[in-house]
Amino acid sequence: MAEIPKIVLPHGGYRNLIVYKKSDVIYQGTVAFCRRFLPAHGDRTVDQMTQAARSCKQNIAEGSAASGTSKETEIKLTNVARATLDELIEDYLDWLKSHDAAVWAASDEKVKAAREFAINNAEWPAWKPIFESRSPETLANLMLTLCHQTRYMLDKMIAAQEEDFKKHGGVRERMHAARTAARGEEWDKSVFSRLDSANTAEELE
Repeated sequence: MAEIPKIVLPHGGYRNLIVYKKSDVIYQGTVAFCRRFLPAHGDRTVDQMTQAARSCKQNIAEGSAASGTSKETEIKLTNVARATLDELIEDYLDWLKSHDAAVWAASDEKVKAAREFAINNAEWPAWKPIFESRSPETLANLMLTLCHQTRYMLDKMIAAQEEDFKKHGGVRERMHAARTAARGEEWDKSVFSRLDSANTAEELE
């Protein structure tokens, strides 16, 4: 019997993606920051910041889950994740400015150290002790550094998803290929991109 391609391909695996892990640190760190330094009641900033951080993480997960059937939805949700980081960056900048705290310059040695730490630590347990002891100025700047890194990774991911869609299409092309194969005819194997057919965390990254 001739090989008939699958329409819904392996998808998900987002928990193993570095960008997802970083987004989880952003969420956990934002929750910890708000608990320590913002009032528990009466300040809408808490809800705005935690919701933006959660939205980034959730949209990465939902985009990954949707990738098996809809590349369009995957791209859209990844873009939403990226946009919510822009919102969160503004929230941290606003907090620093409103509290007369310094926004670290890109050339500052502290930023270089923060970048290095963020590159080498993508799990919340490594960050948790820092959020229990450091000053709000330090933590806000650390979060800004991590947000910028994660946004850059999302930009690269979106570009790859868009290129993948342009080259290989989406579920419609796979449905056509499956129908063609079912009739015993030659079908276009190019519609099955590496990103779509990833079976392991390494391939998904």
